[in-house]
Amino acid sequence: MLTHSRLNDQPPKAKAGSRKKPAPAPGAAGKAAKITKNPLFEAKPKNFGIGQHIRPKTDLTRFVKWPEYIRLQRQKVILSQRLKVPPAIAQFSHTLDKNTATQLFKLLNKYRPESKVEKKERLEALAKAATEEKEPAKDKKPLFAKYGLNHCVALIEAKKASLVIIAHDVDPIELVVFLPALCRKMGVPYVIVKGKARLGTVVHKKTAAVLTLQDVNSEDQRELATLVSAAKANFTDKYDEQRRQWGGGLRGNKSTQMMRKRAKAAGLDSKAAALGKL
Repeated sequence: MLTHSRLNDQPPKAKAGSRKKPAPAPGAAGKAAKITKNPLFEAKPKNFGIGQHIRPKTDLTRFVKWPEYIRLQRQKVILSQRLKVPPAIAQFSHTLDKNTATQLFKLLNKYRPESKVEKKERLEALAKAATEEKEPAKDKKPLFAKYGLNHCVALIEAKKASLVIIAHDVDPIELVVFLPALCRKMGVPYVIVKGKARLGTVVHKKTAAVLTLQDVNSEDQRELATLVSAAKANFTDKYDEQRRQWGGGLRGNKSTQMMRKRAKAAGLDSKAAALGKL
């Protein structure tokens, strides 16, 4: 009897179709109907897992293991920015402006010394004239740009140089560090230009530390005078000023940001120019 009563404790089953539907979601009524997409432009998401789609090309410069000589020259540049550089060496970072340098190299290219091929042809012509017992025609002394450190120093000391061109990246720098002072003492105008390799192309060499213009043709006198006046204005007249200017001592980005945060926390001016200097 007890068992029968327990079986009948369950509520009566509801009739089919009499159950109430749940209330719709609050935002469901305003939703638009599903838009049918164009099958021509079907979305195909890519999977960049191992063995799947090829990754797009990105700049991986920071992940490249560069050769040692490249790492060394980059570290050298960073060190020269961080460490305090004495004025005698720091003056080589002040180079001639681009437009004046272009004019200078145009003039220098007119006075390139003869190449090996040209020298060979000249000597063959002289030998041929000697065998035929003809007196060779006496030409005027050729006007060339002089190169070679000892030769150029001798010309400066003899005050025979009209303009001295010094490369800014000579290594070791001690080879040319005395030249600006020597030129100023002897009253010879000088300029510092970018690139020992660029100077080397003028004289058919890989590199050249210093070039000297001694004499030029009459048609180039005016151009030389313009360059000499630019050299005096930018280098000779500013020599005393550059003697007092130290180079380097610049902080990196991380260090500058750290100092700016400290200054801000201390209530100081975070935009001070001194934050970027050591």
